[in-house]
Amino acid sequence: MFEFPVRLHVGGIALHAHLLFEIAAYAVAFQVYRVRKRRFGDALAPETRWLLVAAAAVGAAIGSKLLSWLVDPRALLEHAGDARWLLQQKTIVGGILGGWLAVELTKRRARVELRTGDLFAVPLCIGIAIGRVGCFAAGLDDRTFGIASALPWAIDFGDGVARHPVQLYESAFALVLAFVLHRVEARPHAEGSVFRAFLAAYLAFRLFVDFLKPTPTFGGLGTLQWTALLVLTWLVLARRRRGGVETPRA
Repeated sequence: MFEFPVRLHVGGIALHAHLLFEIAAYAVAFQVYRVRKRRFGDALAPETRWLLVAAAAVGAAIGSKLLSWLVDPRALLEHAGDARWLLQQKTIVGGILGGWLAVELTKRRARVELRTGDLFAVPLCIGIAIGRVGCFAAGLDDRTFGIASALPWAIDFGDGVARHPVQLYESAFALVLAFVLHRVEARPHAEGSVFRAFLAAYLAFRLFVDFLKPTPTFGGLGTLQWTALLVLTWLVLARRRRGGVETPRA
């Protein structure tokens, strides 16, 4: 079906499909953000919004690396002195949480009390959906493949083992989630609820889909699953502290 990793030949040059899809993910997500910003408006001043966008980008880059290094402690010890290996590692879960934390810290310093994440929810879904196709095209190189499977849609990425195409599962989930969040955002809703719905839905998905990945586990769960579980628990407790009642906005 495919020869992994997939490469696209343009003008006699073989380009890694993973890189092209990753670039497309950022570009398309940013355009979706701009369209939705024009459609729904933005309560923040432009300079404040761009400050938060910059904080999100930096936080995502740092969080993506830090959490990815903890996914497989044994591999981290083996490659601790390999700068190239360390820089290549990244995880979407760490990127989302790192960006979220960076934005919240920046808002506190800038004394911004508004909830500001709703405009990012759908673009993040679109970016994930496109990016995961690139992960699929990377095959075994990206280390996002699934465990062995006898299902008719299982994919052999080149090692003779038919596996769950978990990258495509995630891509499909992200597209469905984008549609649902788009419908929610078009109706009266509490400020910040769209981003929290995205965060909770995505982390819940990762908590379960990562059982289909051959990653090291500790107490039955992998590092990313423990992270997802802890953040989901925090979201539930935070909602209870708020009393579960929020004022919707049009």
